[in-house]
Amino acid sequence: MKLKMATAAVMIAAFSAPAFAADEFYVVQDVKTHKCTVVDKKPTDTSMTVVSPSGTIYKSRTEAESGMKTVKVCTSN
Repeated sequence: MKLKMATAAVMIAAFSAPAFAADEFYVVQDVKTHKCTVVDKKPTDTSMTVVSPSGTIYKSRTEAESGMKTVKVCTSN
C-alpha cells in the first residue's frame, strides 16, 4: 500500500513540475541580429543572451514584454 502511494506521489510530481517551470519568461537578444525577444526557457547556447536587468525572470509573457521596453539594448535597435 505504501509503495502504491509513493509511486502515485512521484507520478503526480513528475507531471506537475513542467507546469510550474512554464511560468518563467526571459528577455533575450540574438547575438547576430541584436533583435530582442521573449522566451519561456533560459537560453543554453551562445546564440542568445539574457539582457533583462540582473537576469530578471518574469512571471508572464506580458510582464516580460513590458520589461523588454525598458532594456536599453532592446530599445536602441
